[in-house]
Amino acid sequence: MVKSVLIVDDDPTQRRLLQAVIEKQGYRVETAESGDAALDRVASSPVDVMLLDLIMPGMDGMETLEAVKKRLPDLPVIVLTASGGIETVVAAMRAGASDFFVKPASPERIAVSIRNALKVQNLSGEVKRLTRKAANMSGFADMIADAAAMQQVVRLGERAAQSDIPILVTGESGVGKELVAQSIMAASKRAGGPFVAVNCGAIPENLVESTLFGHEKGSFTGATGKHMGKFQEADGGTLFLDEVGELPLDMQVKLLRALQEGEVDPVGSKRPVKVNTRIISATNRDLTERVAAGAFREDLFYRLNVFPIEVPSLRSRQDDVPALVRHFIGRFNAQEGKAIVDAAPETHAMLSKFDWPGNVRQLENAVFRAVILADGDYLTPADFPQISGLIPDIQSRAPSAGEISPAAVELMAGAGEPAPVEIMDAGGNLRSLEDIERDLIEFAIETYAGRMSEVARRLGVGRSTLYRKVREYDLDVEGVRATG
Repeated sequence: MVKSVLIVDDDPTQRRLLQAVIEKQGYRVETAESGDAALDRVASSPVDVMLLDLIMPGMDGMETLEAVKKRLPDLPVIVLTASGGIETVVAAMRAGASDFFVKPASPERIAVSIRNALKVQNLSGEVKRLTRKAANMSGFADMIADAAAMQQVVRLGERAAQSDIPILVTGESGVGKELVAQSIMAASKRAGGPFVAVNCGAIPENLVESTLFGHEKGSFTGATGKHMGKFQEADGGTLFLDEVGELPLDMQVKLLRALQEGEVDPVGSKRPVKVNTRIISATNRDLTERVAAGAFREDLFYRLNVFPIEVPSLRSRQDDVPALVRHFIGRFNAQEGKAIVDAAPETHAMLSKFDWPGNVRQLENAVFRAVILADGDYLTPADFPQISGLIPDIQSRAPSAGEISPAAVELMAGAGEPAPVEIMDAGGNLRSLEDIERDLIEFAIETYAGRMSEVARRLGVGRSTLYRKVREYDLDVEGVRATG
């Protein structure tokens, strides 16, 4: 949805002038002729910015500002005044105004004020989101879940949060299974406790037992000290076992015992350790097929799958795409110091129709790149060249190093270079998909110096999938790290 601006002014001429200026900048404008009308308007549905005249009959601007801030403390309010007296300005800013200007103001001054207010709002929202995440309090309210398929996930998650019942979250890679697990914890009696996530597919087989259950000093070569496993780290909170289907069979036996007995046996320990840990597991594979193939224990499957929750793919919840795009724009505006207002309507239409094989993770990365490339106020189809097929014009503006983050520089590195992975063989024929995939993964590992989390993020796949491909193609990750 386009950002909305509410103009509150008793002068109809001023309202019309401001409305014309602000609409020309691409915002949706609504008007109110009094403080009472303004309060009624913000109570009925949200707005993004308020422009408030200080001198009005009845409830004046200062009274309206104080009332608005009590109800909506995060709403940016820009005050308008016919006289720029310092006492008036100081009083308004103390009451919570984000900016002010003296009427009549130039269109440029109005545009800058609104843009700065939205930028501060983005920063404030991002800080609060990160604070909640750090405190393990990110809940269902933080999720974009308006689509019917996601509403079912929320309903199931809220029900499951009321007890310590084991939950199995299923869904394709990149759909946000960990976010669902975090939201369940935030809605449970364990909210605020430790949330420990472990990717079972990313742990070397010889370290799985030590990682999950811990070890004593001297229990094996290299055990120079006592190590607390993930179960003990999550004591009193929630342990999230991502890609649980990748666990080796011998570890599945020990995991089953830990779940049944509520205790773990650290490697080298003489006695078990009691733990009070809520288990949420996740997988992007069909565990019933793994059970049938003998790769996953049937008894463990039934133990984990007491309360299944399936997270839908992004292509089955396309109604959420515009809201997700705006959410990511706000996040990356704050992260990169940008001021993108929104995506253009034709961009939203294009993104909503795209299949998104990498799901929400792929959309997030695409919006990140687009925010970095964009020069205008709105993201255009050309800012998504992999989807639109259009080439963005980045020649006209060469940003200085201080204008973009190191992550963004890395993201755009190599623009215009020849493709490092050939899709045609020497005879001019297409190479096999397997060969191209192997070369692409090898190139990504070399490019990011063996940092597998970054490689997985850039390729838009889960880490467990990436490690499985590395094993299949016998790629040398350690050698790359050593030389990198």
